[in-house]
Amino acid sequence: MPETSPNRPARRPGGFSLTRFVVLIPALGMLLGAVTLTVVGAIEVGQTILSAFGGHPEAKDFVIAFVEIADVFLLAVVLFIIAIGLYELFIDEIPGLPAWLVFHSLDDLKSQLIGVVVVVLGVFFLGRALHGDDALNLLYLGGGIAAVTAALSLFLRAKH
Repeated sequence: MPETSPNRPARRPGGFSLTRFVVLIPALGMLLGAVTLTVVGAIEVGQTILSAFGGHPEAKDFVIAFVEIADVFLLAVVLFIIAIGLYELFIDEIPGLPAWLVFHSLDDLKSQLIGVVVVVLGVFFLGRALHGDDALNLLYLGGGIAAVTAALSLFLRAKH
């Protein structure tokens, strides 16, 4: 039996450790967000394909539409990774996951998310460029994305 000090009550089995289940709320929220974005993206894919056969739109319109859909799916993946990471870090291991989806610390989760966020930013910039945004706006947007990407890269490098 572990010794207890007179000022501190004895520990109860499962007491504070049960609070880890509070993380189920954000994990499930992220999972529901990922599923929602996946369904929305799938609906957009279907609508875009149907509109391709309904008239004579330009190919550029479909390129833009599918780049924007890719952005939606990538955001769904980000939410899914967050959901898995939170569950694994706080609740329990998930058997059968690929090695790149196994998280041992919050730093592992952050590193994985940073990689996906950089890809999402790149796809977003591509979508804006394909839309034909004003050159100056694209320059500002590209500079902002480059600054964020550089900061995230420095953050990763400092952690490793």
